Amino acid sequence: MKRTVYALARYEHPQAALDFLTGAFGFRVHESSKDGSGVVEHAELFVEDDLIMIGRGRPGGPGVYIAVDDVDAHHDRARAAGAVITMELTDQPYGSREYACKDPEGNSWFFGTYRP
Repeated sequence: MKRTVYALARYEHPQAALDFLTGAFGFRVHESSKDGSGVVEHAELFVEDDLIMIGRGRPGGPGVYIAVDDVDAHHDRARAAGAVITMELTDQPYGSREYACKDPEGNSWFFGTYRP
């Protein structure tokens, strides 16, 4: 599959982000690049068949929306792993069930059942 658009999040501590994102959200590491001292500078993670990138930099900015099959279980897993829930599970008028959270460095993540 040829991909054109990639979601990207920035972190001051990319290795801690990798640990959180794989543990809390179930992402899978595809590739991880380190600098000469072994510090992660860039990583690519699979979300099902899609790919997101993370890199070293100032956190914050736009959020990322990811469709999941069981959003209730996903929400519970994220909360248990330390995600700060910023919008509790909500049934939207357009048919999606969604929640929003922030990771430990303040990046916003949105998860729901909507698949356009």
